[in-house]
Amino acid sequence: MTSRYENRIVLRNQEEQYKELFKNRNVPFPFIRHYDTPVLGHVTDEDADSLVIKQHLWSIGDRYYKLADKYYNLSKYWWIIAWYNQAPTEAHLMPGDVIYIPLPLERVLSTYGY
Repeated sequence: MTSRYENRIVLRNQEEQYKELFKNRNVPFPFIRHYDTPVLGHVTDEDADSLVIKQHLWSIGDRYYKLADKYYNLSKYWWIIAWYNQAPTEAHLMPGDVIYIPLPLERVLSTYGY
């Protein structure tokens, strides 16, 4: 399995506004490294037909990372569940909401280009 950061471009932010900050903090390098924001497509109808979708009734105490651990055996893939349900954080869900867990993980990752 790959990390969600593995195929991401690393950018070097060398904006003028940070120069004074770097100088004051004795930063050894004059830039900020960060990852480019990925563009993930939505699952097509054809791709959706090749997936098994499990329903989960959201309840108090649920967390994406816990569900990823339960269904994928890897909590680091919590973002797949969030993306698939178009709910970026747990705060976007209420107890009683039905969310969907796409399976199997390998097919889901290939659908998203990982």
